[in-house]
Amino acid sequence: MPEGAAPARRPTHYKRRLRSRIILSFLLLGMGLTLLLAVATNWARNRVENQLVEDVMNRNIDEYARRYYADPGRNPAVPVEQIRAFAFSADKFARVRLERPEWAELPDGIYRMNGVDEAGKPFSYKLSVRKTPDAWFFLAYDMTQSLRGERQFNNALIGVVIVFTGLSLLVGWWAASRVMSPVSELAQRLRESGRSAQPEILATHFPDDEVGQLASALDDYATRLTEVVKRDREFNADVSHELRTPLAVIKGAVELLLTRRDVDEKTRARLQRIQRAEQQCTDLISALLLLSRNERGHGATDVARVAEQLLDAHRAQLAGKPLVLRMEGERGLVVDAPESAVTVALGNLIGNAVKYTLQGDVVVRLLPDAVQVVDSGPGLTPEDAARLFERGYRGTHAEHSQGGGIGLSIVRRLCLLYGWHVRVIPGDERGVVATLSFSADSDTAVA
Repeated sequence: MPEGAAPARRPTHYKRRLRSRIILSFLLLGMGLTLLLAVATNWARNRVENQLVEDVMNRNIDEYARRYYADPGRNPAVPVEQIRAFAFSADKFARVRLERPEWAELPDGIYRMNGVDEAGKPFSYKLSVRKTPDAWFFLAYDMTQSLRGERQFNNALIGVVIVFTGLSLLVGWWAASRVMSPVSELAQRLRESGRSAQPEILATHFPDDEVGQLASALDDYATRLTEVVKRDREFNADVSHELRTPLAVIKGAVELLLTRRDVDEKTRARLQRIQRAEQQCTDLISALLLLSRNERGHGATDVARVAEQLLDAHRAQLAGKPLVLRMEGERGLVVDAPESAVTVALGNLIGNAVKYTLQGDVVVRLLPDAVQVVDSGPGLTPEDAARLFERGYRGTHAEHSQGGGIGLSIVRRLCLLYGWHVRVIPGDERGVVATLSFSADSDTAVA
């Protein structure tokens, strides 16, 4: 991402709106409870039905065996129509094993039997088995009608689940609207209160509930924030006045001393250095005040003239350092910004190039909408390139050089304020190429 661009928002785990989450919670709760109730109801129905059927079959097989032993010569009747009874004496056990092998292997008890008839339709029945050494008794209870009823019951339960899920959705939508209404009203009032210098009291518009407590906390925060902003503005005004006054005195005194003819060249050079330092301090104070107020100043600044002044100031401070400072490119680039802001931004880039280049060239190249500062210094390490614009960071080549590592941080803040772009990359062979673009299109600016 180019320098000066707005930072991307960090992704969050909760991407849905609170209203949607409330509705979804009601929907899932209603559907889950209804499904649980349907499963429990179906389980209870099946269990009760099985117990009733098994109780009926146990009583009937006992009665059927009693009647059989009372008159073994004839087949006794069964009281329940759905039950078919079979009795086999000992001489017919082999026939049962041949014709009904699945019955013959079963011990005493009640079993669920399923199958498909000759027409291909499924059937189901419960089989009660009672075996004695003299006779085997089988009672078959037809469960086909019960299966049909079970399917109808399950279909009814599915309909109930769908209906109650829809009701849960409606209730969730209604509840979310009721819950979020005061929150939305609070957000709307908070947006409208930001249009005036004084914060509007929000707590009076809401009852003493959670939203009211939130509004009260926001009122307290807005009051404290207003006091902080007020103190900050007063501090900025005081600093602007208290620092500019002695700087103006220094400037006037230096200009007066420079007009005297009896000043020797050595003293004159020192006075000129004081004059440049005074101008640098004035420009830096103006730029910092713009940053603190977050206000864009306006002006028509000739970038080439600012670059020449900065190069002249650094030439006077080389003190025999084998370094050539020169400017290339066409003039004519004018920026809508105060001269102090352009001077501080470009001056930090040129100052770093001069500081870290022991010998060779520092070239200020003027482009149609940007300025490049190219040096022949030691270059950039990957760590420097990643952290160069962090406040307080000093590069690996800083060693014992002076500076607090805030110069490029100020450049970055000025770029954010004015919509400029700055990029510092290693040179083709060695050194560093710093590009300050005054265009809104960063790609063309740093080309």
